[in-house]
Amino acid sequence: MQKIALVCAFVFGAAALALAPVNAAAPSPDGEAASPSGPPKGYTCHDEALTGSGPGFKSSQEESEAAAIKDWLDQASAIFADADWNTAKDANMGCVKQGLYSKCFAMGFPCRPKPKE
Repeated sequence: MQKIALVCAFVFGAAALALAPVNAAAPSPDGEAASPSGPPKGYTCHDEALTGSGPGFKSSQEESEAAAIKDWLDQASAIFADADWNTAKDANMGCVKQGLYSKCFAMGFPCRPKPKE
């Protein structure tokens, strides 16, 4: 029973760290706060970050990353039909390992090309 509690505490703790705000500025080595990246040139971005994780743990980290990106894209497509992981602002992938299994979390602001004027 003690092992189960320890494993659950580890998994939930790691998940909480992975879900930390994406745009939190970490200090740079010279002591100044790093600024979050702006939207890609020629793109406009949503004002809230999305997090996708996919269902359960996977036996391969690559499968877990793909499931997280797919889940993120499903959410982002509801906001911008042409959203793409490669153009997401502050895109970040965090993974948690439990033995031979992993669960990943894809986080970022969905962006789309600015309309032509």
